[in-house]
Amino acid sequence: MFKILTLNNISVAGLNRLPRDKYEVASEIMHPDAILLRSFKMHEMEIPKTLKAVGRAGAGINNIPVEKLTSMGIPVFNTPGANANAVKELVVAALLIASRNLTQAWDYARNLEGDDASIAKAVEAGKKKYAGTELPGKTLGVIGLGAIGGRIANAVIGLGMKVIGYDPTVTIQHAWNLSAEVQRALSFEELLSEADYITFHVPLIDATKNMLNAERIKHMKNNAIVLNFARGGIVDDDAVIKALDEEKLYAYINDFPTNENKNHPRVVSLPHLGASTFEAEENCAVMVADQIQDYLENGNITNSVNFPEMKMPRAGASRITISNSNVPNMVGQITSVLADSGINIVDMLNKSRGDIAYNLVDLGTGADEEVVNKIKQIEGVLAVRII
Repeated sequence: MFKILTLNNISVAGLNRLPRDKYEVASEIMHPDAILLRSFKMHEMEIPKTLKAVGRAGAGINNIPVEKLTSMGIPVFNTPGANANAVKELVVAALLIASRNLTQAWDYARNLEGDDASIAKAVEAGKKKYAGTELPGKTLGVIGLGAIGGRIANAVIGLGMKVIGYDPTVTIQHAWNLSAEVQRALSFEELLSEADYITFHVPLIDATKNMLNAERIKHMKNNAIVLNFARGGIVDDDAVIKALDEEKLYAYINDFPTNENKNHPRVVSLPHLGASTFEAEENCAVMVADQIQDYLENGNITNSVNFPEMKMPRAGASRITISNSNVPNMVGQITSVLADSGINIVDMLNKSRGDIAYNLVDLGTGADEEVVNKIKQIEGVLAVRII
């Protein structure tokens, strides 16, 4: 029986993917095999010794101590693309909100006073203040062309916009999904100089913190519009607000309210709505539950942020999974232990990612705890499981 600890409310659609004859799922549980969470901050949490995997029902993993878990041989899973449609729809809505001054116009209309005739007269007198601009022919710059950025690029082309994208690490799979009309920027500065709107879809890491700052704003078109539905911290709010006050930029739409940005007349801050749809929450929960199940039952790894992607069909009588530091001669030492124990290897897969390596080993006979302990004693081995 596998024990699953949930640190946040996880959609029932996902939890129902875990058969109750094999899984015990609860928000309070001792000695968990896996943890499922959304926004819970794990950094101060004591990691259970029994923990084998962590699954985040979402894309961002800033709330998870990935480096610490990696050093313990524990993979961290997330759900890239499961909320892509939800974020895409919100970004399209933000383009319209900014271009047509919708929030300012709404605020004006709901504060009108007097009888209906007076209101109608005030509407006609005041509506010119909220005249906007249309999207066709304008250029959207998309920073990050993964599951979300790619969908946005394709969607706005359908609205008549031009798209220029910047992503030096875009995968072949994501590139194939892009419309041929998406132009490629060779640098971030090139994108900034050509775009009427820019939207960010990158993770918050050291390289992307304050990615849009005062110096880079200088490269932007006058009256450009900034959208940030990725992570707070990617955009330097101080610099953007200063540019709004100086009328260099026209508007800033984001998903991360602060005391500084939430009341500015040219800023619309939403309460982190990017993935807040019932469909996205279900999609994330189903995806992460399937990934955790496949890992616990078969050792396969899909969508891990710290371990290599690995899937191998089951063969033989049993399977051993081994996580180890990515150093020379680990495979040789592991196979030597198995050979010395008289165990034949039916199939084996080894891959590495950065400083971590992972092995799936199918055996002709069952392995016992004695064999596991011998493998654990190899310097550099982090975790061993018999499945």
